[in-house]
Amino acid sequence: MLAELNLGDGQNLGTADGRIALDCSVRETRQGHFVISTTDFFFPLVTSPYLQGRIGAANVLSDLYAEGVPHCDFVLMLLAACRDMKDDERAVCTREMVRGFRDACLEAETCVTGGQTVLNPWPIIGGVATSIVRRGEFVPSDEAREGDVVVLTKPLGTQIAVNVHQWRTSNGNKGNHLWQRCVEDDVVSAEVAEEMMHHAVCSMARLNKNGGLLMVKYDASAATDVTGFGILGHAQNLMENQKAEVGMELHTLPLIAGTNAVNDKVFNFRLTLGYSAETSGGLMVCIPEEKAEAYMNELKELDGCPSWVIGRVIRDPHRKAKILDHVQILEV
Repeated sequence: MLAELNLGDGQNLGTADGRIALDCSVRETRQGHFVISTTDFFFPLVTSPYLQGRIGAANVLSDLYAEGVPHCDFVLMLLAACRDMKDDERAVCTREMVRGFRDACLEAETCVTGGQTVLNPWPIIGGVATSIVRRGEFVPSDEAREGDVVVLTKPLGTQIAVNVHQWRTSNGNKGNHLWQRCVEDDVVSAEVAEEMMHHAVCSMARLNKNGGLLMVKYDASAATDVTGFGILGHAQNLMENQKAEVGMELHTLPLIAGTNAVNDKVFNFRLTLGYSAETSGGLMVCIPEEKAEAYMNELKELDGCPSWVIGRVIRDPHRKAKILDHVQILEV
């Protein structure tokens, strides 16, 4: 749709044609440094405005971390306050969103230095994150190597967990028809649905900072974060962006417990086909096989959460990513 507009000038690093960036815009300055920047925003998927702010910041910062950037120098905040709320409600909601956003930025050891605010029907928060780095302090996203394994740092299934929570709490907490199917067909209980949502919120609010921090140390060759296109969509985008003629085979899908049953028996989100959208998802990192275990062990020490080897980079002149027929489903 936008191809004929010829956006970009061919000078972006880490992209196949140097034009529009994969995750971040990476530009070399006249002084020989590199400016890495990204932007994103987050619609209200959770009931807590504070958590919306935290997840919004984590989502913005995630693209930087997918470049193996060890730090963020500053963040500009993009804020939409809800014009349809009462004045006192809007004041509380907006303040809590900003507080959550700020706290996540402080955890990332960065700060909000400016931004823009508008009135909008929906309360929205996001921003622009920027890092200034030297060569060797980041991982270009176009150097995946045949034989690398693929590590995923967060489980899949956030879209389903959030939707089940919305089904269950609609109609004055009586639930809608999809929630009734969950109950009547014994797919998930209220307790399991609550645990799914808790797991999803904790995952979405967790920064990918340490996953990005370790990428240079363990010789990662390329990475992206898994968000709106689903894991296979992002894997395909990543492979199409590589210098080498490589593809990706995914043999394992770690899923938030309970989400696969909902996908199979209630509503098909295309989770196991790889197209279920994620919010503030994990990093998908291409890394030498002999270094993957050490990467995952150190990441678990830092984050307290597991990661998984989910696939492999293979030689493929067609640059295709695919989920293998005998894919292993892990409920985590």
